[in-house]
Amino acid sequence: MNRANWFTASPDGAKAIGALHHFVTTGTALPPKLVHLVFLRVSQINGCAHCIDIHTRDLIKAGMSIDTVVLVPVWHEAAYLFSDQERAALAWAEEVTRVSETHASDEAYAAASSAFTEKDLVDLTLTIAAMNAINRMGISFRLKPRAKADA
Repeated sequence: MNRANWFTASPDGAKAIGALHHFVTTGTALPPKLVHLVFLRVSQINGCAHCIDIHTRDLIKAGMSIDTVVLVPVWHEAAYLFSDQERAALAWAEEVTRVSETHASDEAYAAASSAFTEKDLVDLTLTIAAMNAINRMGISFRLKPRAKADA
């Protein structure tokens, strides 16, 4: 079944989500690699193939090794590959993405607050919210990944 192209069906809606994406990728003090790491983890949780493809490529371009990228889903077990701030961001990304289950617990908030300034934590949460919104659009309207089939 073909689904609507949400960019053309609602250009103003696409612009609104695009503006939030632009803010979190260019208007915060968060390191770009951290932003893409969070984008990837959120997309993995939500199962958005299009976004997993894009943000995996972004992280590799930013210098993250393939060895590290492939272990993002199990970062708890490979914690030594990630900085303290990256681990805090990954934990908060999981907490916020699964907010219906976690309710953004006080313990998780305290842990995230210890690794980020108040503004950076708000910006990190906006980053997580942006990717959750984009994932929901991408999955609902079946955006395809850029990956090509092996020959």
